[in-house]
Amino acid sequence: MTTHYLPLDERSVAYDRMAEALEHLGETWRDWPDLRTCADAMGLSPSHFQREFSRWAGISPRQFQAALAHAEAGDLLRQGASVLDTTYETGLSSPSRLHDLFIAHEALSPGEAKSGEAKLLIGKAPTPFGTGVFMLSKRGLCGLGFVDDGAEAKTGFLHPGYAEDQVFSDMSSRYPKADIQRDDVEAAAWAKRVFGDGGEVALAMYGTPFRRQVWRALLEIPTGETWTYGDVAARAGNPKAARAAGTAIGANTIAWLIPCHRALASDGRLHNYHWGTARKRAMLTYEKVHVA
Repeated sequence: MTTHYLPLDERSVAYDRMAEALEHLGETWRDWPDLRTCADAMGLSPSHFQREFSRWAGISPRQFQAALAHAEAGDLLRQGASVLDTTYETGLSSPSRLHDLFIAHEALSPGEAKSGEAKLLIGKAPTPFGTGVFMLSKRGLCGLGFVDDGAEAKTGFLHPGYAEDQVFSDMSSRYPKADIQRDDVEAAAWAKRVFGDGGEVALAMYGTPFRRQVWRALLEIPTGETWTYGDVAARAGNPKAARAAGTAIGANTIAWLIPCHRALASDGRLHNYHWGTARKRAMLTYEKVHVA
């Protein structure tokens, strides 16, 4: 069955409300609230909520609840819980759709990254997680961040809101000598490639060898799962460098595709994500319910 998603611009506009819906459903799924109860919590009619959520997430609110139950059941069974106890804890569940994204990873050379010879484009476009800012080189995507529409510029760093001028400045500052030109049309084309049609996406990044090794390790985290910084450090070949791995993860220039949102501190809390914990939670929940 083909899923008819909302157009990217509408998915972007709906992001804030859908992030709230994901959090609400994630907290209440064990009670299996009906559609009207969920819609009332969002201030929408049942039909409007059903339609908007389904076209944003690719599955219905009920399927979303079932996918969370399915994931929880798998965890409980792997931990040794009986089938009866697992059924009692979660109720019936059904597997959700698996969605794979294949990524070709190519490094941006130091010369291209730092010299004036680098020709880069930067632009904004709608994505399912709000307005995205795309940085593009001739080799591929070298930056992807997010704007919180209506956020006012903060001083010093981007938290908790990300104004458009801040994000553009933050991403451009990574390549201080490059020739950077604005191109929203090209950004929109890449948004469709990344979040719409899927397929192979070329990534071009510049970083130290250790950082690049950490970013490669992030690509190995299965969709719908999370690793600790220590896990990532071990996969990158230095199991004692959890703190350094955390710094490298925070320096990742390409959100979503290089999935730094799947990396957690040792306490398992959702914090220290450059683009906000609400967005990180939305990304993780979106992925979890799309994995069988």
